[in-house]
Amino acid sequence: DVIYDPVGGQAYAQSAKVVAFEGRIVVVGFASGSIPSPALNHALIKNYSILGLHWGLYNTKNPKLVQHCHEQLTELAARGAIRPLVSERVPLGGAAAAVQWVADGATTGRVAVVPSLDLSSENGAAA
Repeated sequence: DVIYDPVGGQAYAQSAKVVAFEGRIVVVGFASGSIPSPALNHALIKNYSILGLHWGLYNTKNPKLVQHCHEQLTELAARGAIRPLVSERVPLGGAAAAVQWVADGATTGRVAVVPSLDLSSENGAAA
């Protein structure tokens, strides 16, 4: 029903294929480096909306809303109502490499930097 797209490029094209009738694609950014050109006839035929969300602007326009949204999302995650995809967990020493992976578009989910991560555990990421 709602697709949150911070990636753009091919991820946006795939989102347009699977968005529900009367769904929404919320465009947040273009981490892939490729800005899509949506086929508006497709949005019309499937009757979905394409919304732009300039999240960073809320820090100047309505910072209290940013804090409120953070609290709501944290509560949903704590209840298990949402489960963000974390594709990689890296120790603090791997933070620079993790940032590069994101910049290169080589990740499929969130990359979590975990300061106390034991690389020998099953949650660890190979370096």
